[in-house]
Amino acid sequence: MNLPADLWAKVLSLMEEEMTPTAINTWFDDATPVALESDRFVLHTPTNFKRDIITSRYLPNIQKALHELFSADFEVVVLGEGELEGYGRKKNDDVFLPGTEEYTFDRFVVGASNKFAHAAAQAVAEQPAQTYNPLFIYGESGLGKTHLLYAIAHKIHRNHPDYRIVYIKGDSFTNELIQAIREGRNPEFREKYRSADVFLMDDVQFIAGRESTQEEMFHTFNTLYEAGRQIVFTADRPPKEMLRLDDRLRTRFEWGLPVDIQPPDYETRVAIIKNKAIRRGMNLPDPVLQYIAENITSNVRQIEGTVNKILAFQELMGESVDVDTVTRAVRDMFKDKAEFLPSPEIIIDEVSKFYNIDVEALRGQGRTKDTALARQIAMYQIRRMTNLSLKEIGKEFDNRDHTTVMHSIDRIEKLTKQSPEIAEVIKDINANINARYE
Repeated sequence: MNLPADLWAKVLSLMEEEMTPTAINTWFDDATPVALESDRFVLHTPTNFKRDIITSRYLPNIQKALHELFSADFEVVVLGEGELEGYGRKKNDDVFLPGTEEYTFDRFVVGASNKFAHAAAQAVAEQPAQTYNPLFIYGESGLGKTHLLYAIAHKIHRNHPDYRIVYIKGDSFTNELIQAIREGRNPEFREKYRSADVFLMDDVQFIAGRESTQEEMFHTFNTLYEAGRQIVFTADRPPKEMLRLDDRLRTRFEWGLPVDIQPPDYETRVAIIKNKAIRRGMNLPDPVLQYIAENITSNVRQIEGTVNKILAFQELMGESVDVDTVTRAVRDMFKDKAEFLPSPEIIIDEVSKFYNIDVEALRGQGRTKDTALARQIAMYQIRRMTNLSLKEIGKEFDNRDHTTVMHSIDRIEKLTKQSPEIAEVIKDINANINARYE
């Protein structure tokens, strides 16, 4: 599938609705598409005369057609005589945030549910540390928070290539800190984050309840803020709902602007599906767009997975895309989440990661306070999230008997009712487990 060529055919078709056949044939008969980049469409025409005419007269027509296809704005670059070879040789050896190139503002589909967050992110990207600092974006998983974080990074990098931009996830920040302490590299760790011009942290909720990490974040925040550096956080909840977060950090997180992202409405979901399909060379019929939009109602990431699976099914099976084909291709993705049962291994792995405890210690006989609590939480989670019996759960933990398992489950059930902090721990671990199935 030749995506630029297929796309150009669709663009010409849309332009024919507003332009005469003579104009199309005169100026675009020998124009060829070169590339579709993150927010740029590159076209080549063999003469500089045609390049200049297209650039001066017809760029709005091309951009309008692209916007209709993608629901996003594109820069259009027209290459003339002798410019194609030079464009092909042009390479960027210093790739910024590799693998995230497509996460730009132009590729973010804006709707009522995310309009405010999108506007705030753009304001920050255009004037770092001048408008909202810190910016705190929160919402459920898969709604576009990370997309906006990367979009901020890419726009600032484009406008200020000399800026030092640091991106890190909350749990990775903790792991790096632990490693630095073990190896005696605390000064290097601090230099890495406190010297940033722009500091971006994804899933900041995972530092809550971790004493050393919160202490480090407190001083990092203060250093960056006092130096006039831009800070942006994302999380699955607002700061006031992070019950295990230090009060002094919660206050600082709220200094700037907290904005939320809600699940997309139907119209936005249709636009997102259409956008992602076209970018992958598919023109989905309206009934198919409607079917997907009606069945996936809350998670943008799952929409992307659905489009990818349809494309793979079409390429492998060679079938036309209609509702019946889509139903067969993605029926598993439309099942209720309750039908997906995580394995005990995944639950134990996520609990051990959360508490930074070896899986062997969690399953074994270790009796430290943290290990015992983590083990009981793992038993509780397995009981809630799988169909295993008490005896089967006991086998996962060095063949403990069912009465021990029952005692552990009862204790955690009581703690979740008595302690908001433990209830929040359970919520965080659940989110990590469910994220492995998205």
